[in-house]
Amino acid sequence: LKVIAIDEQLRVIYEDNVHFDKDLPEFKTQGGVYIHSDRLTVTSPVLMWVKALDLILEKMKSSGFNFSQVRALSGAGQQHGSVYWKKGSIQILKNASSELPLHQSLKGCFSVSNSPIWMDSSTASQCSALEEAVGGAQRLASITGSRAYERFTGNQIAKIYSQNPEVYKQTERISLISSFAASLFLGTYAPIDYSDGSGMNLLQIWEKVWSKSCLDACAPGLEERLGCPVPSHSVLGTISPYYTQRYGFSPDCKIVAFTGDNPASLAGMRLQEGDIAISLGTSDTLFLWIQEPTPALEGHILCNPVDSQTYMALLCFKNGSLMREKIRDDCASGSWDEFSKALSSTLAGNNGNLGFYFDVMEITPEAVGIHRFNRDNQKVVSGFPKEVEIRALIEGQFMAKRIHAEKLGYKVCKYDEQL
Repeated sequence: LKVIAIDEQLRVIYEDNVHFDKDLPEFKTQGGVYIHSDRLTVTSPVLMWVKALDLILEKMKSSGFNFSQVRALSGAGQQHGSVYWKKGSIQILKNASSELPLHQSLKGCFSVSNSPIWMDSSTASQCSALEEAVGGAQRLASITGSRAYERFTGNQIAKIYSQNPEVYKQTERISLISSFAASLFLGTYAPIDYSDGSGMNLLQIWEKVWSKSCLDACAPGLEERLGCPVPSHSVLGTISPYYTQRYGFSPDCKIVAFTGDNPASLAGMRLQEGDIAISLGTSDTLFLWIQEPTPALEGHILCNPVDSQTYMALLCFKNGSLMREKIRDDCASGSWDEFSKALSSTLAGNNGNLGFYFDVMEITPEAVGIHRFNRDNQKVVSGFPKEVEIRALIEGQFMAKRIHAEKLGYKVCKYDEQL
C-alpha cells in the first residue's frame, strides 16, 4: 500500500508505503497473497488491507503530516479483486469509533474473509457458462469489452454463489478493491467507477450500465449488490468523520472515485488520443487511448478514466522481459551491452528474418514455442545467427503489439498525416 501527497504544483511533498509481508507478518502472506493448494485459487485477506491503511495513516501522523491541509484524496487499486460486505456492515462503517483502529471495528464485516484477486485462475467453468449464456466469447467482448477471463469479477462472483450460496445470501454489497478503499474513506459504500467496472465482464461499456444478461448468468440479485456505476472522476462526497476526529482531516476534504491500477496508469501518464504506452516488465503491457474501439477475443477495452466518452485498450503479453533475458543469456553472454551492440549492428527489417518467441503459453495470441521465418517465408528451425536472433526477437515483439493494437481499433498513422 503506497501513499503520495502532492501540492497544487504537483510537487511530491510526502510518500510512504506499507509492505504487506514484512510490515504485517501476522497475515503470513507471500507477495501479499495466499496461493491455495490447487495452485489456481489466489486470495488476499481483506483485513490485511484495512490494517495496512491504519498503519500508513499512523506512520503519517507520527511523522507530523498535516492532514488538515488535504483538500481531496483518491486512489487506485489492483484490478479484478473483489470484497464482500456482510449484511449490516454499512452501519458499522458509518459509525466506526475514532478511538479504535479501523480494522478492529470492521473485523466482522466481511462475508468472504479472503478476497479473490487478479492472480486467481480457478473459474474456468464459470467463464464458459457466462460466454454461453450471452451467445459466445465475441458477443461477450462486444458487450463488456473482453471475452470471459478467469480473474474477472463476474466469474469470481458466480463461483462464490455456486459454491457458497449461503455466503452470497449474507452479502449486502460487493466492492472492487478500488471502490472498497474509497468506501473506507467515505464511511459508506462507494460506487464502482466505469473504468474499473469494465474489468468485470459485467458492464455494458457503451451504455455504462450493468448488463442484465451478464448479471443473470452470474448470480441472482447482483445489481443491488453492485450499486450504480459512476464516471471515474466523480466526487463521491466528503471524508468520513472518523478521519477528522482521529487524524485531523478537514471535514471538507473531498473523496474522488478510486479506479483500477491500469486506468490510473493511463491517467497518471497523461495519455491523450492517439498516444500509446508500453510497459516492459515480466509481462509486457500495452495501453492506449482509443476513440472507436473494436472489442476482440484478445485484449481488453475499458472505459477511459479521463474522458467517459472514449475508451482505453489494454493488451498483455506474458513473454516479456523473461524472454528478452533468455535470448540475452543465449546470444549475448548475459550482457545487455552486448545485446544492444548486436541489435545496432543489424538493419531494421532484419533482411526479412522474422521470429515469434513464446517461452510460456502466451496470452496474446494463445501460442507457445519459438517460430522463425526467413525472407522467403520458410520456417527456420535451427535458429538464426546471434545478432539476427536478437533483432528478430525485438522486432517480432513490437510487431505483435502493433498488430493486436490495430485489431482493437488503434489507427497507426504517419506523423505528417496528423499535422
